[in-house]
Amino acid sequence: MKRCALLGSCLAMLLATVVVAADSKVDLTGIKCPVSGAPAKDIDGSSRDCHGGKVYFCCANCPKKYDADKAKFATKANKQLIDTKQAEEVKCPISGQDLNPDTAIEVSGTKVAFCCNMCKGKVEKAKGDEQLDLVFSDKAFDKGYKVKKADK
Repeated sequence: MKRCALLGSCLAMLLATVVVAADSKVDLTGIKCPVSGAPAKDIDGSSRDCHGGKVYFCCANCPKKYDADKAKFATKANKQLIDTKQAEEVKCPISGQDLNPDTAIEVSGTKVAFCCNMCKGKVEKAKGDEQLDLVFSDKAFDKGYKVKKADK
């Protein structure tokens, strides 16, 4: 009798784990492919690991271009990790210091905070790709962002 109860408990926990894993899919609504800029899709086998998260593409060809030159697409891939909520900002992406919520601004549609108004000002003065690189490059990502651990 005890074995049946134990087996039932184990099966229930396994089923709950499968349900959580199925529900933890990344929401790609409004998310762009880091290579083409087209809407990203969850195509089997075409996502790529990045900083412990997954980067998604619009088609089966874009991952090949990404694989050939990851550095070229790193800034947009890192931004995608943040926009899909796989990564969260934990420190200032410029200095690596604690965040001051009063410094938050939008950078290409993504809310970013800084440690101080000097870092915020540096980003506000930059334009286009320079601004994106300041906030989402691999160097900035390593200083300011952390990929969330998947639910187990």
